[in-house]
Amino acid sequence: MSEKAPLLHYRLTTSTGPEPKDVPKHSSAKAGRDGRRTKEKTAPKLGVVFGVVIPTLLSMFSVVVFLRIGFVVGQAGLYQSIAMFLVAYFIITMTVLSVCAISTNGALDAGGAYYMISRALGPEFGGSIGIMFFFANVCGSALYILGLVEAILSAFGIPEEGAAHVAGLHQVLPTGYWWSLLYGTVLLFLCFIVCLVGAHIYAKATFIIFIIVTTVLASIFISFFIVLPIVVILPDTSVFNSTSLSTANYTGFRLHTLEDNLLRNYTVDYTTGAMMSFATVFAVMFNGCTGIMAGSNMSGDLKNPSYSIPRGTLAAVLITFITYNMLSLMAAWSCDRCLLQRDYSFLGDINIWPPLVTVGIYSSTMSAAMSNLIGASRILYALSKDNLFGGVLALARKTSRSGNPWASVLVSWLLVQVVLFAGKLNTIAGIVTIFFLLVYAAVNLACLALEWASAPNFRPSFRCFTWHTCTLGILGCLIMMFLISAIYAFASIAFMLLLLMLIHYLGPISNWGYISQALIFHQVRKYLLMLDVRKDHVKFWRPQVLLMVANPRSCTGLMTFINDLKKSGLYVLGHVKLGLLDGLPSDPLQSRYDSWLSLVDHLNIKAFVNLTLADSVRHGVQNLLFITGFGGMRPNTIVLGFYDDCTPQDHLQGKILVSTGHGLDAVCPTKEPGEQRPPFFSIVRGAEELKDLQKEEYVSVIADAVKMGKNVTLARYFNQFNREEVLGSGRKIGGYQSMTGPFVDVWPLNLLRPDSCGYVDICSLFLLQLACVLQETRAWKQARLRLFLCVEAGCSLQEEEETKLRVMLKELRISAQVQMVAWDQVVALHWQRQGGKERGNLVESAQNEERMEREEKTEKENGIQTFPNNAAQLTDEYICAVNSLIHRHGAPKPAVRFLYLPRPPADTNRYSAYLHQVDLLSRDLGPTLLIHGVTPVVTTDL
Repeated sequence: MSEKAPLLHYRLTTSTGPEPKDVPKHSSAKAGRDGRRTKEKTAPKLGVVFGVVIPTLLSMFSVVVFLRIGFVVGQAGLYQSIAMFLVAYFIITMTVLSVCAISTNGALDAGGAYYMISRALGPEFGGSIGIMFFFANVCGSALYILGLVEAILSAFGIPEEGAAHVAGLHQVLPTGYWWSLLYGTVLLFLCFIVCLVGAHIYAKATFIIFIIVTTVLASIFISFFIVLPIVVILPDTSVFNSTSLSTANYTGFRLHTLEDNLLRNYTVDYTTGAMMSFATVFAVMFNGCTGIMAGSNMSGDLKNPSYSIPRGTLAAVLITFITYNMLSLMAAWSCDRCLLQRDYSFLGDINIWPPLVTVGIYSSTMSAAMSNLIGASRILYALSKDNLFGGVLALARKTSRSGNPWASVLVSWLLVQVVLFAGKLNTIAGIVTIFFLLVYAAVNLACLALEWASAPNFRPSFRCFTWHTCTLGILGCLIMMFLISAIYAFASIAFMLLLLMLIHYLGPISNWGYISQALIFHQVRKYLLMLDVRKDHVKFWRPQVLLMVANPRSCTGLMTFINDLKKSGLYVLGHVKLGLLDGLPSDPLQSRYDSWLSLVDHLNIKAFVNLTLADSVRHGVQNLLFITGFGGMRPNTIVLGFYDDCTPQDHLQGKILVSTGHGLDAVCPTKEPGEQRPPFFSIVRGAEELKDLQKEEYVSVIADAVKMGKNVTLARYFNQFNREEVLGSGRKIGGYQSMTGPFVDVWPLNLLRPDSCGYVDICSLFLLQLACVLQETRAWKQARLRLFLCVEAGCSLQEEEETKLRVMLKELRISAQVQMVAWDQVVALHWQRQGGKERGNLVESAQNEERMEREEKTEKENGIQTFPNNAAQLTDEYICAVNSLIHRHGAPKPAVRFLYLPRPPADTNRYSAYLHQVDLLSRDLGPTLLIHGVTPVVTTDL
């Protein structure tokens, strides 16, 4: 007989997913009246016995109790049979414990197993399992209908021509493929009518069937005690065994019969001709132990699911375990081994009224077919309500006035009818059972995930479970899957993964909550505590960047570039909104986070978002530098846009968010007429509008970051940076296509201090490290570093400096093209200006030098690395000459330049002059990073 499939049932009316788009909105009063009226019509009325115990017992017994008990005992013997039941019930008990735990953790809505899995593991896992559950029930219903047709034809069908026996008076039904299809269609239509009327009619029908099955079981137990020893005529098995006996004995309770049946005796199955083994017998027996979720799948029609499901399911499991073992013991005690192995329907042969067992087989099979049909319809209805597949399942959401999903019942009935055309479903039977086992494993996984996540809201009233029981349940289900059929097991898992990926990429975003987020939070918190800042070492340094963004519309190029530069480090987008919380009804930043996160998704960057409210930009940046990050994951580098007079450009105009389908324009219309969605981000600043901060405050931000031990990077002209053009398969240079990678130019000398002697300082090494980090990223692998060494042609240190630099690059494992740049004429401009000073200017210069020395001494005492700074003595002519020098050595044009950024002066009166000089230095250079490093980042140690 075909494998077992569990009963399945769902509530009809309660919505468990996102509201369908086409549902009209009503007034609250009318909605309240309609809700109360609907609730009165579809209120759950089933208790523990009718709602859980009876469906679970019918689902677990079915035809297996009548046709497979003798098979198991005859092949495996009593000892191994009991061992098989113990192992099988241990596996399903672990799953039952998980079901009880989830069902007692808050309100359980309609949907049963699908609802548990989807709400615990998310829509991807729940949707894929739900589809598999649906198809398993469709195929299972067809499986039982065909099995019932075969059983009816074997008893009442006209024998085929050439048959060995003569037709009896009761054998009047025509046989053949089309006749079998007709009988199956009629039986399926009867099931369809019951399911179409409603769940309560189905519950009454199953109760009648339960009475019949219970009566048959009672007659079987009575027959073992009152039927005298008889000789049973065995079925004709000459096809597989030419020397087979034609009769066997029912001895009644005899000790020698029990002794003969204690040990195993695996032989050929007379119905298939296959040699039996422990694995094959165990797989057949295990099918009779499934169906444990029939009660939980009735959750939508229970008065109190949290109360009924644990008690009813455990009671049903205990009853079936006792029944199976008692039947096994009585069969081994009273029947010859030959009778058990050669006649699987022996319970009818030894019954006080043999037709009664046949009635039990027909009734249980019809119940199983009906339960699978109504189960499939409820799964389809639950999937359509959750809107996981968009409008594909829109038709299945239609219900009657009483809430019965007639459209889902109709679709399920049509699919079962299509499967009936296959005629024989032996190949489908195995994979149907594996589908159900995969669902049970998913329930255990859901409970295990909830337990491991340690979520405060997971506190089920049923506490007889641990993560060990969940793990054993998962392993047991997976082992049984591969024991039944390894090929089908692999196929079902592959099918589930395919559905999971489709729903993940094509399905809508749900509001159920994702267990993956809870698990990630649990693990991240644990590992963040293990990330000890006291164990930091320069060998494992990586850039952890805080990028300050005034308006993301004008700096998308910079945001994508810094995403490449971070090298698997921390990347935070910071934004300061000017204002005070005093007088505001709520935090104005909370509503803006979704817009920023949508932008992160749109740009496909891996960044966090941190927003703050402050009375000034400087205080806001200070706040972010103080509080951003956790433990060892804190920004060590801050990136600022450059302060200049360039008019911002809107790079998000006309862009569409893939995740939501909404535009990124200043104002987005909503579906409600006359209503507008608030802008994602404010429009860019016009050329005539004032900035939010002045020059002095901007330089103060740089100085504050240096004081706090942060590396500072100023990004300029990144509105000209186009990542697709720079990193495309070929770059256009001078109108021709170049197949070489982009160039990255590095100027490691402090160009605003022409009297500097040496390149090996912390800031220069930081420049080299950042350039090397950029080159090591996957997108910039083809980039080539060009290192420019500025020397005076007549200087004796020229060769020495070049040799020293090349040795340093070799020790640091940095591959770069070193170019010597003679800047005698540029330096001459500086010294000529210094030599022509008047005495008063010389005195002022000496005073400046003395003041800077005092500043450097104080800063060194505070542990901050500084470098000599004579920026106050530089002329615009000299700086423009340096800028021109960089221009002349920029062929082919680089994708980005790295320049040395001097430390801001301690005297705030010189902030404007400092910014003016940096402006002249980097003017019209294209995308440029001006970098000031304060922390050691490279080492030559292993």
